[in-house]
Amino acid sequence: MTDDGGDSAVLGGTRRAERPRDGRADAHTPIGGTYEGPLRARLDALGELVGLSRARLDGAILAEAGRVLDEASARQRLSSRHTVVAIAGATGSGKSTLFNAIAGVPISETGLRRPTTSAPIACTWSDGAAGLLDRLAIPGRLRRKPLAGGDGAEELHGLVLVDLPDHDSALTRHREQVDRVLALVDAVIWVVDPEKYADAALHERYLRPFAGHAEVTFVVLNQIDRLPGEAADQVLDDLRRLLDEDGMALGEHGEPGATVFGLSALTGQGVGELRELLARFVQERAAPARRLSADVEAAAARLRPAYVAEGRSGLGERSREQFLERLARAVGAVAAGEAAEREWRRNAGRACGTPWLRLWRFYERSRVPGGRPPKTPAVVEEELTARQRVEQAVRTVAEEASAGLPAPWAHSVREAAVRGAEGLSETLDELAARAAAPAGSPDGRPPRPAWWPAAVLAQASMTLLQIFGALWLVGQIFGVLEPGLLPPVLVMSAGIVGGPLVEWACGAAARGPARRYGQDAERRLREAAAGCGRARVLDPIAAELMRYREVREQYVTVSGGNG
Repeated sequence: MTDDGGDSAVLGGTRRAERPRDGRADAHTPIGGTYEGPLRARLDALGELVGLSRARLDGAILAEAGRVLDEASARQRLSSRHTVVAIAGATGSGKSTLFNAIAGVPISETGLRRPTTSAPIACTWSDGAAGLLDRLAIPGRLRRKPLAGGDGAEELHGLVLVDLPDHDSALTRHREQVDRVLALVDAVIWVVDPEKYADAALHERYLRPFAGHAEVTFVVLNQIDRLPGEAADQVLDDLRRLLDEDGMALGEHGEPGATVFGLSALTGQGVGELRELLARFVQERAAPARRLSADVEAAAARLRPAYVAEGRSGLGERSREQFLERLARAVGAVAAGEAAEREWRRNAGRACGTPWLRLWRFYERSRVPGGRPPKTPAVVEEELTARQRVEQAVRTVAEEASAGLPAPWAHSVREAAVRGAEGLSETLDELAARAAAPAGSPDGRPPRPAWWPAAVLAQASMTLLQIFGALWLVGQIFGVLEPGLLPPVLVMSAGIVGGPLVEWACGAAARGPARRYGQDAERRLREAAAGCGRARVLDPIAAELMRYREVREQYVTVSGGNG
């Protein structure tokens, strides 16, 4: 496969319509059937999560989740019969030598010149992987077969092995190719050597960030033939320790995790064991789903700050009641109720009071220019204070509702409250004016109870008694009537005493209705303010919190119940 003729033969084979080995019309079975169970649910939840969050979160936050969904869709359309495994390593680690040892023929260039691998080279053990190689952007001239004109070892059917450039290459385009391909392959074989196995660049840039992909990771210590005695075991133990510090689970004692062992690609020691591991790994056909599950897990970890609240979040009943109470105070519901009660009692006093008291009040009013007592001029500070109270109430309820929420959703809740508060003070003023008007009273005055006419008649009777007694006395003084001081005095006294008594009785009787009237006015104003507050502020906040709960449930599914 190193001569041009062999390469041409392979290229000819890859460009022809590939026929499946088992004779069926289509051996390119989509992987979609394997997206079942928890993985299918997590992918669906991730799609819902992105859709529900698009208007709330910055696009950069959702970029990784979108990439995972795109890659899942792209991989689903490609062959499920193949597993793409990349061989990655540092300069001089011997990854190209290992690549050739697994293939059984010299495919990837090796030697002292660095870098020897300038572009990804792929070797396939069976047909049907063209789509996968196109996805990796590996050109036809860099696609190989393990043996010229054949399919190689039967146990490796389905394996697509990719030799990558050095991840620590001095050329930026080499490192970019490594990063691009690693994001697309189903599994990775990391090749390290006794000198660079602890290299910080490898652990910090690749192994630690990919710790969640342990089940699709092989870490191979190459060149163990250079280590004398038990040195190989000591280096392997130290390598496992470093991987453990990176957070990468090790597949020991039958547990899922990364596979770690030593070999010598140059002498062939341990290469057969690696081929057997790869054979079992490929035949399971589970690597694409495992890789995708790890990608979803990594995306969920990155999204966690945007969806997981600190403590209990939401808006409790107590906070709602306190907000409505603040609005009621801002519109002066209590003061309006007290004013309505006073107005009711004032009307009762006018209707049931003695005529002489009303004449005195009329005289007092006549002394004032315009005939009415001067009104207290409107104070601008009071209006501003009411508006400030409304704004303070909105800020307080927004802070309470957003407390503990992730920053994007807390901002969304506060923004909904601020939008609802626009023009809220003016609307409350209009509602207050309408709510303060007495119900069923076209002239704007408080309604009168049924006993008022009787009280007015009684007061008029007391006045008539006073007038009658006075005229009686005058008649006696001028000799028109027979003298007799006691009867007219008694009649006049009855009227004089009875008038205030009737007024006092009416005042006492008016306390209850006046109080109820004031309470009714306060209740109407409270209900008006509460209805406006709910519609303009509380309902938008509740809608945002409901949206957050929805995405929170989706996130729990995406994270596999670890949210």
